[in-house]
Amino acid sequence: MRHRMNVYFPPELVKQIADLADRKKLSRSAIVEAAVASFLSPDGADRREAAFARRLDRLSRQVQRLERNLGIGIETLALVVRFWLTITPPLPPDAQTSAQVKGRQRYEGFVEALGRRLQKGQSLLREIPEDIDSHGPLTADTPESEPSDQPGRSEER
Repeated sequence: MRHRMNVYFPPELVKQIADLADRKKLSRSAIVEAAVASFLSPDGADRREAAFARRLDRLSRQVQRLERNLGIGIETLALVVRFWLTITPPLPPDAQTSAQVKGRQRYEGFVEALGRRLQKGQSLLREIPEDIDSHGPLTADTPESEPSDQPGRSEER
């Protein structure tokens, strides 16, 4: 046996219910009954919780990937600076002007090369295996990161 219940809805909601009922070829009462049953169903809360859990898991993985990529970027920059400071001798005052000009030229070349790599979709992060953490972190104190292990460098200064 069914009981009658009078409820009041805003006109926009009534229109949405009527449109859905017409599309599904169901009565308005059936649409409202299904909506209320879904709202009151204990499974509804479980489904919402599962959806939130999936979203949080996805966000957690994205944050972990960002942390990994940021760590790689910071370590790469630190290694380059350390290497550069280790192998670059101080310049005499009379050679600094020409060194600054040469430095600007090299920097422009670097920016152009970076732009080409980015346009091609190339990325250092894609070249680094995802399982790098399983080998243990490399620190600036480990032999693998010493400047002497770095590839050769142009003698042009």
